[in-house]
Amino acid sequence: MRKSAVVVTLMQQNSDITLLYPHEIEWKKFENPIPDVPFSEDVVDYLNALSSLIMKDRRARLYPDVITFAFFCRKANLQRMKEEYKSDDIRLGRGFVFHIAPSNVPVNFAYSLVAGLLSGNYNVVRASSKQFKQFDIILEHMLELLDNDQYINVGNRFAIVRYGHDTDWNRYFSSICNARIVWGGDNTIATLRGNPLPPRSIEVNFADRYSISAINPKTVVTASDKEIEQLAFDFYNDTYLFDQNACSAPHTIFWLKSNQAEKAKKRFWTAVHSLVEKKYDFQSVLAVDKLTAFYTQAANMKVHRIPTLDNKVVLTELDELPSEIDKFRCAGGYFSEYDISSLDDIAPVINVKYQTMSYYGFTKEELKSFILKNRPIGLDRIVPIGQTTAFALKWDGFNLIETLSRISSIL
Repeated sequence: MRKSAVVVTLMQQNSDITLLYPHEIEWKKFENPIPDVPFSEDVVDYLNALSSLIMKDRRARLYPDVITFAFFCRKANLQRMKEEYKSDDIRLGRGFVFHIAPSNVPVNFAYSLVAGLLSGNYNVVRASSKQFKQFDIILEHMLELLDNDQYINVGNRFAIVRYGHDTDWNRYFSSICNARIVWGGDNTIATLRGNPLPPRSIEVNFADRYSISAINPKTVVTASDKEIEQLAFDFYNDTYLFDQNACSAPHTIFWLKSNQAEKAKKRFWTAVHSLVEKKYDFQSVLAVDKLTAFYTQAANMKVHRIPTLDNKVVLTELDELPSEIDKFRCAGGYFSEYDISSLDDIAPVINVKYQTMSYYGFTKEELKSFILKNRPIGLDRIVPIGQTTAFALKWDGFNLIETLSRISSIL
């Protein structure tokens, strides 16, 4: 698909697009990109330098997600991941990747970009219009590296832009990209699909997903006070850190049946509430949203409200597990609980919408057995509580390095 006259005009008059990185750009270079090999030395060095700048920034310490990103970009971590992709195959990036970042996870734009760079591609990232301090901190250090000649080769391989739901820019980037990654809701994906890709290009969509958590109460009861504090902290980061809006944030909590279950629940939720009380900026509108969510739930299933200290933690107990529980959710600390005899009880409701199951008190062998026995169509990630937002190059069932690169066969 060749550029239309409309696109040429857009390139000449950039008033409707904000170029956040770099300071100026020639869009034409994205039409004929020269792919790199995955985990090239230049990219690894660049990301390591970015990590170092972020770690030295005192502002970054206020945002756990920014620090986590910096740790991800450390050279030692990247070299470890590189070892996992060692192969005799000759791999090259696909060329140019067009990224649509989500509006609910501030640091996601950076992870998506890193996946594109590590897989050997040129990249354009359309950032959310929402303002996030985390975004600003990372962008600032990217711009800082732009002035360093040592990293110019990598710095010239990407751009970060911001524009509205402008179909002309979406159409242009889609028309020249070799891969399009959309992080967003089902509606965003449907809208982007109205912009055709070249015949050989691929599309990777991260749609609306639903996540859950499974807890063994015996482990909660026997844990030390310090371990419970850590568990509450980890659960807080999984949920309240992004107002429970991230696709990986659990909404339904499954408790293994036990005569210690009530004691475990009380201990767990007391620790969570204590942390929420100290750290969470509770918006009054959420109280109304949660009340509405409960009434909606009660009208559609057998459920009752569990008394809590206030609306900062709202708990409901399901008397039965409806097949469409994933459609009933609310942000800002709203959780449904259901008691199970075994992990197998979860399987009947899992559909393609289910992304992550976090867990506490289960062994990897138990979890592996659960997946192999039930073979659910959903659940692409099973991680310990506290790691639901930890980015990995294998995400939502996609191996991003392999997906965003291609093999050149020599026989």
